[in-house]
Amino acid sequence: MTRTLDRRTLNRAALERQLLLERSRMPVLDAVERLVAIQAQETNMPYIGLWTRLEGFRRDDLTGLLYDRSAVRSSILRGTQHMASAADYLWMRPLVEESLLRGRQAAFGSATRGWDLDELATEARRLLAGRTLTRPQLGRALAERWPDRDPLALGWSAQALVSVVHPPPSGTWNTGGATPFALAEEWIGRPLSKESPDRLIRRYLAAFGPASVKDFQMWSGMRRMDAAFEELRPSLQTYRDEDGVELFDLPGMPLPDAGVPAPVRFLPAFDNLILAYADRSRIMTDEQRKAVCVGALTKPSLLVDGRVHGVWTLKHDRKAGRAELTVELLAPLADEEPVRQEAARLLAFAADGADHVLRFTR
Repeated sequence: MTRTLDRRTLNRAALERQLLLERSRMPVLDAVERLVAIQAQETNMPYIGLWTRLEGFRRDDLTGLLYDRSAVRSSILRGTQHMASAADYLWMRPLVEESLLRGRQAAFGSATRGWDLDELATEARRLLAGRTLTRPQLGRALAERWPDRDPLALGWSAQALVSVVHPPPSGTWNTGGATPFALAEEWIGRPLSKESPDRLIRRYLAAFGPASVKDFQMWSGMRRMDAAFEELRPSLQTYRDEDGVELFDLPGMPLPDAGVPAPVRFLPAFDNLILAYADRSRIMTDEQRKAVCVGALTKPSLLVDGRVHGVWTLKHDRKAGRAELTVELLAPLADEEPVRQEAARLLAFAADGADHVLRFTR
């Protein structure tokens, strides 16, 4: 008989695989690969996501990986910005291309109707060969070839059509500005490779399982994956959740006891854990989901006993030397002290040298 897993067991499994039950001492690049890819839509969030998972993590640890090209930042899962190891990017990018093109069509399909997209991709690759251009620069350069076309639509379309990465310092701690493009194969120094979805499914389950087909589709942005899971079924473990939904996992993966304590953790905006499931009931209630996931925004969240208890904002006035962390509670706290202690660690990491202020709101 297929085993049924309750939400608390699924919660503890997700936390363990996401390095959130206990901070790990694994090397940073190994952690990036363990997580498959780290959401990087906001500049500082990948750093906080690794800080909350790794013992002794320093900002330079991740920045160094970007500069030595062991890790790259690019549009990957769901067509959104992620950081991944360079080795993983080379096979992941072709797998998620369909979702990138789907996003491009939704945003710019009307504006680009009638364009020869293959010709556009070829010209974009020619312009990027041997150099780095920001998205606006690439859009304007493409508009020299097609002066009647919108440079914005040209630049964004090129990003979906051509495999590009965003070289540092873009995307490093406290560094914003226009997004630079470099041809991925030139930057990494190796060609892209074709893989079946099996590899990504297995990596997902190792990092987030047990999970459903819909969960995988939500996380990856890929569609119609039932057949791929069916092909893998003989080599996978299956379970049911409390609602009877079938869940898949890699065989032999441990499931922590539901009673294992879960420490307080501050998750960044768009964190892997929050965005990895179509059914997020293992992490939060439906009401809390409405407060955390607002439109296209996924707010930074506070975990207490493994579940969402609040959202948070950090304002760092470097000129005044003051950093204020505000936690908006979505559920009552039995004990504020563990949250205060973890908040102090977050402030020390993200705003070292500043005066720190912690505020709770309800």
